[in-house]
Amino acid sequence: MLASRVGVAATRSAAKPFMAQNLPKLALAARVPATQYRPIATVKHTPAEGDQILAKQRLNRPVSPHLGIYKMNQTWFGSSAWTRITGCTLSGVAYLYFGSYLLAPLFGWHLESASLAAAFAGLPMLVNGGIKFLLGFPFAMHFFNGVKHLVLDTGRGYAKSTLVRVETAAWSFGILGGLFLAFGL
Repeated sequence: MLASRVGVAATRSAAKPFMAQNLPKLALAARVPATQYRPIATVKHTPAEGDQILAKQRLNRPVSPHLGIYKMNQTWFGSSAWTRITGCTLSGVAYLYFGSYLLAPLFGWHLESASLAAAFAGLPMLVNGGIKFLLGFPFAMHFFNGVKHLVLDTGRGYAKSTLVRVETAAWSFGILGGLFLAFGL
């Protein structure tokens, strides 16, 4: 704020010779202050009086609507929320795995790549695919929603019909991407 005041003062002083030619001398001599000053008045209240004042102020505030008033497809299935959910899921799983990988030698766990691959290969195909889908779907959903948000950041696609189509496409590509990563279809 101080730098802006200095800059404004410097600009005004530099422009003064040019402005003086066009403005009457009375206007230049007026020197109207640019800032307003008002005294601050404080009043001491007891805690009970302060609570009463706050209660009265709260009665004048608007009540925030509950999520139940919104359409489900715009809130719960909204890709912005699911981008965050899948991002947190992916990073949480990564932190959990890498943290346990660091602690594995202390507890005698075998989390090396070879032992994990051998254990994973011994699972039935449906369980194997289910685990891969639980990891692949958040990745695909996060990726396609991220691309959608990058396109929306350009300012395109904000029509209601376009949003619904893109939302459906993001969910479809997320599920299909998860299935492709899980089963290689």
